[in-house]
Amino acid sequence: MTILVTGATGRVGRHVVDQLVKRGAAVRVLTRDASKADFPAGVNVAQGELLDIDSLRSAFDGVSTLFLLNAVTGDEFTQAIIALNVARESGVERVVYLSVIHADRFPNVPHFAVKSGAERMLEQMGFSATILRPSYFIDNEVMIKDVIVNHGVYPMPIGFKGVAMVDARDIAEVAAIELIRRDEAVGKLPIETINLVGPDTLTGPDAAAIWSDVLGRPIVYGGDDPTGFEQNMASFMPKWMAYEMRLMAERYVSDGMIPDEGDVERLTEILGRPLRSYRDFATQLAAAATEA
Repeated sequence: MTILVTGATGRVGRHVVDQLVKRGAAVRVLTRDASKADFPAGVNVAQGELLDIDSLRSAFDGVSTLFLLNAVTGDEFTQAIIALNVARESGVERVVYLSVIHADRFPNVPHFAVKSGAERMLEQMGFSATILRPSYFIDNEVMIKDVIVNHGVYPMPIGFKGVAMVDARDIAEVAAIELIRRDEAVGKLPIETINLVGPDTLTGPDAAAIWSDVLGRPIVYGGDDPTGFEQNMASFMPKWMAYEMRLMAERYVSDGMIPDEGDVERLTEILGRPLRSYRDFATQLAAAATEA
């Protein structure tokens, strides 16, 4: 049967598609603009979006399993509600949903609250689902590399409690493994929740210290300043989204994003290899910045 992947052109989705193809799965992607999509040979492309009911119904035709990834948008919850309702109407019972770690603990952060609501829908609507809860994406550091390299400051206000940053490639590989496991199961599997974390839980000073080692010169932590972070974000994204990022940063500072006991070991067993580390990503990013 066919696995439908939403968000297929994003940081996680494109890796999910690659991992599924590598494992021999039949894959369909839902994308707004098929002409801009570059997918491996054999991937079926359905043009449309999650709020376009007709295209969504068409995309679900012949699909057995859904990978649901909703981007952070003002109508994210509406997208999730509609996608899950149309999935059920289409006979799709197997879902892997990309949520966020501590979705149920940080209800004041809009996209955390949205994902917590979608998790409840999956449970109450009787889906066979894996709920993936990733921590902070290591890949976010691409946005701040110039500040780090050119100004000697690690500017992300992640605080002193610790954040278990995870690589998008690890997220995608776990997603693909779970999609295929659900898709190939003879019967209905129970709902499971998996925290997606990195091998190390890092504070702001920890991240700055890694960058100091990688670059061979002092990098300092910019401190816990969610207000300043919001102001910087508002210079290149909608103000409502910058405010949401500020609310999330405040939770980094007050609570951190700390894995539960056994999370790292569980992921290592699922993947059959060690998790990708922040240090390795920083080393690769620094090398690319130097070459540029």
